Amino acid sequence: MRHLPYFCHGQVVRGFGRGSKQLGIPTANFPEQVVDYLPTDVSTGIYYGWPSVGSGDVHNMVVSIGWNPYYKNTKKSMETHIMHTFKEDFYGEILNVAIVGYLRPEKNFDSLESLISAIQGDIEEAKKRLDLPEHLKLKEDNFFQVPKSKVMNGH
Repeated sequence: MRHLPYFCHGQVVRGFGRGSKQLGIPTANFPEQVVDYLPTDVSTGIYYGWPSVGSGDVHNMVVSIGWNPYYKNTKKSMETHIMHTFKEDFYGEILNVAIVGYLRPEKNFDSLESLISAIQGDIEEAKKRLDLPEHLKLKEDNFFQVPKSKVMNGH
């Protein structure tokens, strides 16, 4: 993606039900319309950046954009793993994301264990890169300043 950072938001929808259950790595999923409106130069792969839910705090994230070859998806998806433990699900809330960098292309894996290992490596690498000054400043971007009248479910 040539134009990073890239900012987008959308309502959190139910995904494939694999993130938490099979992988132990919960994800927040955007509806198809958000994925369809990504810039045409977006390469599939793993990115990192900053998300917030509603007017809540800004956290670290990794986000997968693509077809998830291990699962042979037929629709392109955008699945965000927020590096924070939430007390409850937040389906229907607005997820705001700032994609600030690219980690790697998406690829297929021989086993579920190797997929999980790769995701865990992506998470660790994202944490390191998000500590860089050029990325830290985006955590405070006005994009994340939601008026308090728009607070949803306390997030």
